Order: sequence, then C-alpha cells, then structure tokens
Amino acid sequence: MPSDTTTGAHRRAARLGTTPATTPAATTPPARPAGRPLGADHVVLTDGLLGGWQRRNSERTLPHVIAQVRTSGVLDNFRRVAHATGEPFRGRYPFADTDAYKTLEAAAYELARAEAAVGSVTGNSTAAVRAFYEETLALVTAAQADDGYLSSFHQGADATVPPWSDLAGGHELYNLGHLVQGALAAARRLGDHRLLTVARRFADLVVDRFGPGGRAEYCGHPQVEVALVELYRETGHEPYLRQAEVFVERRGSGLFATAPFGPAYYADHAPLRDLDTVSGHAVRMVYLAAGATDVAIERRDPARIEHLVRLWDDMVRTKSYVTGGIGSRHSDEAFGDRYELPSDRAYAETCAAVGTIQWGWRLFLATGSAAVLDHVERVLYNGFAAGVSRDGTRFFYDNPLQRRPDHLDGRPADPAQPLRRPWFGCACCPPNVARWISGLQDHVALETPDGLTLALLTACRVRSAALSVEVVTDFPWDGRVTVRVLDARDAPATLTVRVPGWATTPRATVDGTRVSTDVGDGWLRLTRAWRPGQEVVLDLPMPARLVTAHPAVDAARGAVAAVRGPVVHCLEQADSPVPLDEVVVHDVGAAPPSDDAARDPLLAHALTAHVSRRPAPSDDPYPAADRTDPDRTDPPTPSTTTPVALVPYHLWANREPGAMRVWLRHT
Repeated sequence: MPSDTTTGAHRRAARLGTTPATTPAATTPPARPAGRPLGADHVVLTDGLLGGWQRRNSERTLPHVIAQVRTSGVLDNFRRVAHATGEPFRGRYPFADTDAYKTLEAAAYELARAEAAVGSVTGNSTAAVRAFYEETLALVTAAQADDGYLSSFHQGADATVPPWSDLAGGHELYNLGHLVQGALAAARRLGDHRLLTVARRFADLVVDRFGPGGRAEYCGHPQVEVALVELYRETGHEPYLRQAEVFVERRGSGLFATAPFGPAYYADHAPLRDLDTVSGHAVRMVYLAAGATDVAIERRDPARIEHLVRLWDDMVRTKSYVTGGIGSRHSDEAFGDRYELPSDRAYAETCAAVGTIQWGWRLFLATGSAAVLDHVERVLYNGFAAGVSRDGTRFFYDNPLQRRPDHLDGRPADPAQPLRRPWFGCACCPPNVARWISGLQDHVALETPDGLTLALLTACRVRSAALSVEVVTDFPWDGRVTVRVLDARDAPATLTVRVPGWATTPRATVDGTRVSTDVGDGWLRLTRAWRPGQEVVLDLPMPARLVTAHPAVDAARGAVAAVRGPVVHCLEQADSPVPLDEVVVHDVGAAPPSDDAARDPLLAHALTAHVSRRPAPSDDPYPAADRTDPDRTDPPTPSTTTPVALVPYHLWANREPGAMRVWLRHT
C-alpha cells in the first residue's frame, strides 16, 4: 500500500496581521538538514513567473547591465591597471569591480543556458554576452598583481589609497567575495576554470595575510564569508572554510570603533553570537548572517544555528515590512528599532532583499523549516521583485511602501522620467538583480536521501536520482500546482512539497484520489513507488484578504494592506479617482475590475477594492478626539463606494509617476 506521510495538525495559519506585517518564522531547528540543493543542471524554470523573469533577464536586463558596466568605466579601471594606460580611476567607489564580477556571474548562467538551448539568449545577444565575458575575464586576469592581489581602485601608479590601508571602506575582501561567486558560476556552469584560478590566487593571499597568526582584521562589508565557504565546497581546501570562520568570529572586536558612521554600520558593534536582534546596516548584517549560517552548516554547529534562527525570527517578526523589505532608516541604510517600520521612509534596499533571500535559503538548508521559506517567498515576490521594472532595464535602489504626490525626487511628475533609474553612481543593485535572477533555479528543489523536495512553487522541470518531475502552475497568480512524474526509480520515494502557511485549507490528490493535507510542519510528504505519468495536484485557496500590522507599528495603525497568496498589492493614483491620502478601503476581492484588465495588461493580476472618500476633516490640524471612540479620527458616516484596482506591489511605478500606498485607511 502506498503511504502518504504527513505529521501533526496543520500548523496555525500564518496570518500577516498577527505580527508586524510578517509571517511567524521557524522556531527550533529539526535534527537534520533539508537536503542537497539541486542546481541548473537539474532544474529548469519553464513558463511560470520566475521563468518569465529569467527570459526578461537574459533578453533585456543582462544586455542593459553589460552596456552600463562598459559606459560607467568599470572595465576601463581594470584596463588602466592591466595595460598601465595612465588614465585615472573612474567612479567614486572602491567596490566598482564587483559590478563586473556580478555581471560575469549572470553571464555564466545565461551562456550555459544558451549552450544547452534553454532560455532565450540567442544570436547576436549571445555573441555580445560572450564578448563581454571574454574581454572582462582577460582584463581581470591581466590586472591581477603577482602576489594575487586584485582591486583596481587600489592598484596602478596613480592609486591614492594603498592596498589594505582602509579595511573599513576599501572593500577589497568584499570584492574578493563577488569575484569568487562569479568564478564559481563560470566553473560550474561553463566548465571554465580560468576565473577560478584568479579567484583562488587572491583567496590564498587573503588566507596568508589574515589567517590564524596573521593580521587579526576583517572587511568593513561582509560578503567574503559566504564566498569562501562556497569556495571550500567546490575545492575541498579547508583553509578557505577556516578563514570564513575566522572572519565571522573576529567581527565585533572593535576594529571599526572609530571609523566613519560608527561600528554598527560595519556590523562591528558586538560579536554576532552576542546579538539578540539584527541591527546596523541592513545589507551588511544579513550578508554576515548568511556567511555565519554557512560556517555553522559546515562545522555542524547546532548552537550557532539555533542562535541564527532566533535572530531571523526576531527580524521577521519585528523588523521586516509586509513586503519582506528590511532597513527602515535612510541614515546608514540601517535597521531601526523593533517595529520602527515607516512606509514612506522605508529604505528596504534591493540588495538587502537579495541578502535576506540568501540568508533565508541557507537557514532553510540547515533546518528544513517551511516557515523560513514562506518569508523567503514573500521577499522574492515583493521586496526583491519591485527592484526592477517590468521591462527589465530600470531599477529601484530603495523600495518604499508609500509615495506621496510631492515625493517624486523633488520634481513635478513627468511621464518621460520614470521613478526607477537605469543605473546608479553606487550601482550595486542592478547587477545584483541580474545575477540573482539568473540563478533562481538553484533555489527551487532539493534532493533528499529518500526522494525529492520542492521548496518553491513554480513552473519547472526537475531531475533527481529518485524522481524526475514537471511542475505545471501559474503560481503565484493561481493556487493550483500540478506535479507530473516523468521518471522514477523502482524503489519507493518521497515527494515533498511545501504548503505555504497562508494556505489554511489546502487540498491534494494523487491521480484524482484525495490525500491528507494535515501538514503540521508545512510539508506535504507523499511516499510510494512512483510511475511515470502519475500526477499530484495541490490546490491552495488564494482569497484576497486584508491584513493589519502589529499595533506597535505606528506608521500602519488603523490601516490595512491587501494580500493574495504571497503577493502584496498597492493602490496607485492612476487607478483611484480619490487622492490616496483620502481613500478609505471597505473590502477587497480577488479579481480586477473587468474594464481595467482589458485596457491595461499591467492590471491582469490586480485585485478590486471598494473604496470611499473619507469625510473632509476640519481646518483645525489637531481637533479633539471622539470621546466615544478614542481610536477613531473620522466619523463613521456611510458613503458610496467605488471599485478601484490594486496592482501587485512589485509592478508599481511602471506607468506615469504618481502617488502609491500599500497601507490604506480602513473603515
């Protein structure tokens, strides 16, 4: 008899409104890790939203990023070192080299997809990507110093800052981190080890200089830790893992106590192991936590994992926006206090979203927690996805949850000047978007000793030793997920599928026969001797719902946000006849107003909200409160409602510039 293995009662529904705009995260880690993640050799994204993002990335974003990297002078900086051109360093920032390294990482993925006839980098586009790849690789190789050092800002006869003289702001080790990640992508996806040779020479220099017995220092911007662990996984060279561990353990010793912006900016105000909440510069903190998680996985250190889970839980509950964004202060690009989550001043940097996903994925691998993935999914479809325009060539650096009519960069709204920008002086986000989307398939599925786990729900084909499947779904727009078995071993195997916490009444069938979805830990486990052609159908009800924020979130008190599945929606002025600061929401439905979807494809996945205009307030800026209800500021007068479209948050600002709100006043 086939057995459908599930455990416990369905976990309590993770409703966004029960905490400050976030899903409850993992608690105690389970005893064993989740499994071995399957990469691009085993997972192909197909027709779903994520597959569409990858096609856009290859056709639009990557060519755009390559052009901007060339125009901004990044390659010229390597050229001035490699060929002693005498030209000055171009740009303001010593980490500009990473724009090239991130783009190389994306290029390696896309070139491999083109070679395998998967994806859409074809013809002239492939030739341009290949030309960039080869030119950049040659320049980087030629620019490397004899001892392995590589940082174009600090090299050359005209360099004004000597190597290793400014670890707070010099970013040499941060540069190494992205160099390693680009090199690993080239080696793994293209079988090209040339860049890996360059990266290892630099990494070996770092181990010699900063290893045990060397200089007890570290970089002002964490990133190298994740890369060194992955370099160890690729090469088996233990000093790389040891160096990553040393960097994690040293941080917080006060190296940057007197550096500009203060030690918290550099995640150096206290040892990571002593923190009870994430703080300081948001990107630096989550990059550091991701590296520490990798070290803990390799060292099999459950105590460290438990501490990192507590930090994650606290971040998700008290310092994350409903979109999954982090960093509530423009000052220092930093986390604020617990529940300090202003909407219009949200920083929520796109790179911080990448860092959150990076950390969350590693915590999932360490713990097997479905709840961690629920939050990763929220960040992916909201806080991260908003960072790039619908056409893939414009970007947000920060991602606010509200734009006021007069908050358009200090200028009148101009349809010819979209809010997103094609590039930035500090251009960390655009190439980060390109590399991350190119590698999305690496975060979908895992091979386990007894079968296959589907971690993210998206249209794809997955091949593993026990099972090969095709996933057909329009998730996150539709809650039906069909898993078709393409191949299976003779012995029984377990197919494990994540059931998101917001899906309170899931339903599942195998070949039309209903099976239990009593998934206490968020995983539907189906064990049997599978045959090609069998189908598992998982139905996740996705009603539109209004959620509230934790009462301690001052900026959202008395307001609601519209959510369907993992997707957060917002109201743009283009869709509302009422000024957004006067809108009152009464209810929300799962379909857009019929006329709207027909006139504007952007609204195909919009929700419908019924809104009214709040009564005009008095001229007194501080009127007396209603004594019968101290929480009510407007009298409860009935009014006629108007249907308006609420677009997915990640699609906002793709039309004319205007006001936008996620949190709306509620009746």
